[in-house]
Amino acid sequence: VDVVFYVSGRNVEQETLATLTDTIYDLLIKIYPNKDVEDFQIQRKAATVAFVGSGLSVDIVPVIEDASKPNYGWQFDIQNGSKMQTCAPCQIQFVRDRKEADKDFRTLVRLAKRWRNQAELKPLKSFAIELIMAYVLDTQGSDGSIEQRFRRFLHYIAQSGLKDVISFPENAKPVGSFKDPVVIIDPVSSHNNVAARITETERKEIVAAATEAWEAAHFASAEDDIDAWKEVFGPRFKVEEDA
Repeated sequence: VDVVFYVSGRNVEQETLATLTDTIYDLLIKIYPNKDVEDFQIQRKAATVAFVGSGLSVDIVPVIEDASKPNYGWQFDIQNGSKMQTCAPCQIQFVRDRKEADKDFRTLVRLAKRWRNQAELKPLKSFAIELIMAYVLDTQGSDGSIEQRFRRFLHYIAQSGLKDVISFPENAKPVGSFKDPVVIIDPVSSHNNVAARITETERKEIVAAATEAWEAAHFASAEDDIDAWKEVFGPRFKVEEDA
């Protein structure tokens, strides 16, 4: 679970991720006095709270509020100290709009993440998967079965090679210019490439894995072969019989 904290009254030019995470860390200690310090971990862009009993991990993401732009703020990167503009309510609305266009959107995203995990494609982050799925929905529609729409996702990656710039109607103009191997523009921040850290080698690995998975998924659908689906989603994958 991701929880975004908007911090008001701070100067983005004076603050750093270190000062923000220190503030969040101190607040977490105060809010949860009975939790071990080891349960709080500072991650790339967030502080993670682990709840041992439920197994739930909560990422606390600090964002400095932009008083001049409602709902927007600045989020810092722990590795290089850079900051980017973001809008949590806008991102929620973006997904809500796709769910209204396709009631199975979240299911398709979960299937894509399961494939990603099975294929061990760590550079393909969850947000990038969500945006690729949204782009396929925007450009190819929501017709067909879940199987067909999931195969479209794989086919898009395989066919495009992830060489096309992915952007959305929500992107404000002008859109940033990028030279990264994969460009997926954040729909709420047109100067942020969500896929900036994917290298050329990793792009080729993702495309190769999608091509292989698309071929397996096509065979699995044609033959109604559960074992073939397990090649895509892993040995624990199963389907429910219609009632």
